[in-house]
Amino acid sequence: MYQLKRTQFIQADLQTCWKYFSAPANLHTITPNYIDFRVHTSVPEEMYEGLIIRYTIRPILRIPLTWISEIKTVKGETYFIDEQRKGPYKMWHHEHHFKEVEGGVEMTDIISYIMPLGFIGKLVHWLFVRKQLEGIFDYRIKKVDELFNVAPQVESALNEAAFYKIAKSRKN
Repeated sequence: MYQLKRTQFIQADLQTCWKYFSAPANLHTITPNYIDFRVHTSVPEEMYEGLIIRYTIRPILRIPLTWISEIKTVKGETYFIDEQRKGPYKMWHHEHHFKEVEGGVEMTDIISYIMPLGFIGKLVHWLFVRKQLEGIFDYRIKKVDELFNVAPQVESALNEAAFYKIAKSRKN
């Protein structure tokens, strides 16, 4: 079994984070375009336990793969878990955790998965899958930063640049 974990600070309140990430329609926004993620079932505004979502992805050579997920567990504003029912993995278990912290929310994704095909699956994981999954979740962090954290970071960068400019002018 393999595991990928990503933790990110989000400058928003817990209710805003939960509302955004528990809406299945928003998954498209935080998934890289090259995956060509397409949902084929109607989805509610907010997920619920037992929700089945069917979609396609094109992660390799634009070949479409059907993926069916079930939302297994939902604990409002704390965590939810989705599991693959049909797809490219022998097993896929994705935990989404939300924790209120000073100034925002700490969001943690924990993905546990098993590759199919024994030794061949291990080789494919080593050559390709691990890097692709890391890239997808790195992209997700970048997009979430753009959605929730960009303004304060830009402001901070502008203040820092102004500080250095003032400090430099005082030296001269």
